[in-house]
Amino acid sequence: MLAQTPDKSSSAIENAKHHDQLVIKGTLSSEHSAIFPVEAQTFLAELCRHFASRVNTLLNEREQQQQHIDQGHLPDFLEQTIDIREGSWKILGIPNDLQDRRVEITGPTDRKMVINALNANVKVFMADFEDSMSPAWDKLLDGQVNLRDAVNGTISYRNPDNDKVYQLKEDPAVLICRVRGLHLQEKHALFAEQAIPGALFDFALYFFNNYKALLKKGSGPYFYLPKLQAYQEAQWWSDVFHFTEDYFGLETGTIKATVLIETLPAVFQMDEILFALKEHIVGLNCGRWDYIFSYIKTLKKHPDRVLPDRQVVTMDKPFLNAYSRLLIYTCHRRGAFAMGGMAAFIPAKDPALNAQVLEKIRHDKMLEAMNGHDGTWVAHPGLADTAMEVFNQVLGERRNQLDVTRLSDAPIRAEALLAPCDGPRSEQGMRHNIRVALQYVEAWISGNGCVPIYGLMEDAATAEISRASIWQWIQHGKTLDNGQVVTKTLFRDYLAQEIEVVKAEVGQARFDQGRFTEAAELIERLTTSDDLGNFLTIPGYDYLA
Repeated sequence: MLAQTPDKSSSAIENAKHHDQLVIKGTLSSEHSAIFPVEAQTFLAELCRHFASRVNTLLNEREQQQQHIDQGHLPDFLEQTIDIREGSWKILGIPNDLQDRRVEITGPTDRKMVINALNANVKVFMADFEDSMSPAWDKLLDGQVNLRDAVNGTISYRNPDNDKVYQLKEDPAVLICRVRGLHLQEKHALFAEQAIPGALFDFALYFFNNYKALLKKGSGPYFYLPKLQAYQEAQWWSDVFHFTEDYFGLETGTIKATVLIETLPAVFQMDEILFALKEHIVGLNCGRWDYIFSYIKTLKKHPDRVLPDRQVVTMDKPFLNAYSRLLIYTCHRRGAFAMGGMAAFIPAKDPALNAQVLEKIRHDKMLEAMNGHDGTWVAHPGLADTAMEVFNQVLGERRNQLDVTRLSDAPIRAEALLAPCDGPRSEQGMRHNIRVALQYVEAWISGNGCVPIYGLMEDAATAEISRASIWQWIQHGKTLDNGQVVTKTLFRDYLAQEIEVVKAEVGQARFDQGRFTEAAELIERLTTSDDLGNFLTIPGYDYLA
């Protein structure tokens, strides 16, 4: 029996709601209870019963694979799955409203942002519960309320500062929900006395609250799946989807997913991931920023694979260009979309500077479009027109580029995907990394996971690259362009100096009101640790309510 829902003003409760072994520890307001009723909790409990324990097994397999790589072995294509890679199979199919995805916008699930994103000149909005969201309990539930209202067409927002009202326009973008990665837990929901996978929490609530309305209007429950590292993880998601369709009496393939290839191990298993999800998958996406972070993290013990300043690690670098081309070849061979990566720039107020920003967007998106990507990502509505113009020019009358097979390309071998990357390691680059990481982590532990910093819309991937890159330079004793060897002491010196720079930039009052000291302590701990922590959002989660 479920206990009565307390008002949001009451304190968090230890044993307020039970369903079998599901315990909700977070406080629920009446609004939040509406999207988390008994039926939704029952569904979530069933998902946890069948699938939660398997996540630990999958995460342990990641660690075992990483140990193998740390011992000197490089990632490669799997011998045991060669039949899948050489087979002639294809995915089940792509729904009509996902046939044209030439420009997608991404962002967290804040109410105003959801409206603006759905109204932008884009085909798809990826509402993000992952890297661009700080998963505080109230924010997660608010996000689910906002997405429910968006699906129902009832969402609106009144700006308290100027009384401006935001509402959905006719024919908004198609909505896709990105759930959290398998490594992230939801501490406010326990099953069998253990924190449940955040992925199951996000999936269960979005699906339960929206699948009927989505199907009624000719769309469907669509998801982005982040941070997969192996086909076994894709198989786990396939099992979750099949179970859910059976549970609600839906046809196989009702749920559709796009998988982000944003880890180095996953690029060697793209065929296998597509095959594992073949009834439900519609495409793969080049999650380039996380992919760069994963390259550092996966090859952290390999001194010949140390990356330079992150600013010079662009998509024309050999290892990234090979990744993009292999993803296109693999996806189109299987009838799946090959989505391009993020343009993280935000429009500049200065006209001359903004012209430079838009030119960078054009160059980046033209490279993707000419390579054969079916669409691309932007982080700001102000960039949508530029990206759309590029893809309109290349696609013409086509809705996608599934006809671009790249079959004439030379085979892309493991060596190309692992190619070392040349470039400077500069004092300026290191200091910039520290400032960006400090400001982003401060925002994240304060509850904001999508932050404009120095002209870019940053999410967790940026801070991950920043701290992992410096960690790697320390571990391998790399020298900066000023002749100094990167050590823990040098990093601490730079950190102390850059804290003062940020303080001057944001002002004393903002600095004192913020959580910069805590952010600096977390960054220092992660960057000087003997072991490279898998994700900063795991220890960062302890700072959130």
